[in-house]
Amino acid sequence: MLKQIKNSTWGLLNKMGLGGSVQLFMGGALKQYGWFKSYHTKQSVDANGNPLPWYTYPFILFLKPRLKPEFTVFEYGSGNSTIWYAGQVRYITAVEHEAGWIKQIAPKLPANTTLLEKPLGDSYIKAVQSTGDLYQIVIVDGRNRVKCAIFASDFLTNDGVIILDNSERTWYTPAKEYLATKGFRRLDFIGMTPIVGIETCTSVFYRDGNCLGI
Repeated sequence: MLKQIKNSTWGLLNKMGLGGSVQLFMGGALKQYGWFKSYHTKQSVDANGNPLPWYTYPFILFLKPRLKPEFTVFEYGSGNSTIWYAGQVRYITAVEHEAGWIKQIAPKLPANTTLLEKPLGDSYIKAVQSTGDLYQIVIVDGRNRVKCAIFASDFLTNDGVIILDNSERTWYTPAKEYLATKGFRRLDFIGMTPIVGIETCTSVFYRDGNCLGI
């Protein structure tokens, strides 16, 4: 059985052009980060099966030690990332539009989370406004990302930051350009993510005196 598993994984690595690295499979970064577990379970998890955001690994490593227990977070799109943040910040509010997914994820969410169900459109985009709060971190990782990033930029604390996932996509350019006009600088983290074997980019938009100490 072990031989069959190894052969299956080697086949995957060969397709990815990574099959020549023995260290990568036996003790390298992908095994350490839990990529193999995430691939086989189709869940964004670490090597121990714990939830992870579906960001690039370089960004996860950058972000985790900078989170503080007093932070409040808003997230467009909910999932394992919501659970992950809940374990490290004071409170996280997330918005989702898909009722079927909400039924799956809601029972897994800790007490310090709120999951808002909003249909796609203005109510989804403006969900960040509905709580009356300002946030240290707003994550844009759901639908209508350009409009969400633009709208949510007015609901950050003075030291707040915006995280935009899959930011390499050209159709997100208007959001990046708008945030630049508001004085945000951008730091890109390019690399692999859990589950899939492709390279993508997670970006954080920040200003001076930001909560992440950039």
